Amino acid sequence: MKSVNRRDFLKLSGTTLIGMTLGGVALRANAQEQLSEDDATAKALKYVHKSTTEGSSCSNCMYIQGEAGQEWRPCAIFPGKLVNSKGWCSAWVKKPG
Repeated sequence: MKSVNRRDFLKLSGTTLIGMTLGGVALRANAQEQLSEDDATAKALKYVHKSTTEGSSCSNCMYIQGEAGQEWRPCAIFPGKLVNSKGWCSAWVKKPG
């Protein structure tokens, strides 16, 4: 397992905290721009538009927001941005249920 350096850990922690403090309604209302793979936070979390990890994608992550079936949806990890439902990042956690 690759160790996470302090800078990446702080980015992840801060982004997660910000994302989790925003309500789902606020995320849906504010998320308008599609997340670029070149975005600094996306790079830090190794976000890609198409998952290469079998069984893991944004669509089955606990941080995804919005209605199932949409190609681009809000994500608590990337406030104000839309992620591809087929995407993946290192903050991925399986959605309960």
